[in-house]
Amino acid sequence: MEALITQLSSNSLSISKKLLSSFSSTPLTISPLFNLKSHKINATQKVQNSKYGNFLDLVPENKSEPIKFDINWLHPSDKSRFDLIVIGAGPAGLCVAERVARYGVRVCCVDPAPLSMWPNNYGSWIDELSSLDLDECFDKTWPMASVHIDDHKTKYLDRPYGRINRKMLKVKLLGGCVSNGVKFHKAKVWKVDHQEFESSIVCDDGNVLKASLIVDASGFSSSFVEYDKPRNHGYQIAHGILAEVDEHPFDLDKMLLMDWKDSHLGNEPKLRVSNSRFPTFLYAMPFDSNLVFLEETSLVSRPVLSYKEIKSRMVARLRHMGIKVKRVIESEKCLIPMGGPLPVIPQPMMGIGGSAGLAHPSTGYMVARTLALAPILADSIVECLGSTRMIRGQPLYHRVWNGLWPIERRLTRECYTFGMETLLKLDLKGTRSFFDAFFDLNPKYWHGFLSSRLSLKELVMLCISLFVHSSSSTKLDIVTKCPAPLVKMMGNLVVESV
Repeated sequence: MEALITQLSSNSLSISKKLLSSFSSTPLTISPLFNLKSHKINATQKVQNSKYGNFLDLVPENKSEPIKFDINWLHPSDKSRFDLIVIGAGPAGLCVAERVARYGVRVCCVDPAPLSMWPNNYGSWIDELSSLDLDECFDKTWPMASVHIDDHKTKYLDRPYGRINRKMLKVKLLGGCVSNGVKFHKAKVWKVDHQEFESSIVCDDGNVLKASLIVDASGFSSSFVEYDKPRNHGYQIAHGILAEVDEHPFDLDKMLLMDWKDSHLGNEPKLRVSNSRFPTFLYAMPFDSNLVFLEETSLVSRPVLSYKEIKSRMVARLRHMGIKVKRVIESEKCLIPMGGPLPVIPQPMMGIGGSAGLAHPSTGYMVARTLALAPILADSIVECLGSTRMIRGQPLYHRVWNGLWPIERRLTRECYTFGMETLLKLDLKGTRSFFDAFFDLNPKYWHGFLSSRLSLKELVMLCISLFVHSSSSTKLDIVTKCPAPLVKMMGNLVVESV
């Protein structure tokens, strides 16, 4: 899921995705360094056969190489003041920088490696990127998705899903930045200082850059954006591999969004007990009969499930499915903080992406949503910095933060966070029942929920419909386990509305 493979920029924790951008936003793209059409092993190539069903002893083969692209570097002698500095050259940062610069606003993007390939995979529902005119950025699509509730029940989702081509997306965004005059500075930001009408950054190379506004697009781990409440996140964690296998059981015309089966743990009593309390599922994208992306995912837990546990469950699952990994082409770890409070609104440091709480609280999807909201943030910035009467200081911070997080969007986020808190209360049986009912809803509701598109009224209707469609056991779970999260949500809604 994009949710599951959400990008981490160079300034963020060395953590990875599935999830998105979607579950886009666990929440995916074939490596730009890896040719789908030539993945077969050459006669002279050494095959690193793993133990049956165990891939942990194989070393990922692909080594990330920087993109060859001619960008506008900041000259060492150029000490000019900028209107906007963007920290981070991930999808969010590049999108904001390009959009703002097209209106003549002076923009500098600062990143330790602006041309490096994004380390993680992104997946998205096709309609999410189509609405952003990014259809060409998919390198593989599936007309349908499937969800295995258990060994006996499967849901088929009539909604196309795709894997995003990271290189294509980054080159497209870089091209927009170059054509609109964005400057790039290769450095890590160590410190940020805010004055009444101006902010400055101190880089690890000793350079000090100043601007009217700084946007932090450096990821979840950033310490530049301020919070005034405990960040009680839920966590999505996953381990994924792009692998060549002898064979696999997946339909080539469907991507596997979730597989909640646990029959693979029949001979693993300890793993089965822990999985029944903190369940994980398999996410799979089959590219052909021998090439597949596989990811074992904990949708959300608090505290975070151990990475060792995730990998152990994945090994047991692949062994049970008869999947023998011949080569690991790429390997990635995903860790996504979900939910928790929003940053202080407003404040001098503007955020976007993970630093601004844009990860879907219930799914981890973020990339598609961030790409959709980045232009909205950019337009707010241009309104203030692109006019002849420049708006700076507190009026600027108020406009940009409330442009990204208007009251309606804050209220709906509380509902999505309630969804996360509900999922945290459910064991494997409850989780299966929940998704069994969830994907029986009118597609308008589950489409909108996964893509963060529902209004507050629509979310209320979804909750009512979900309760009606739920089994007796799920209704009991909701009644007995959800009062505390519900009370918390209602309290937060009141606070946000004031």
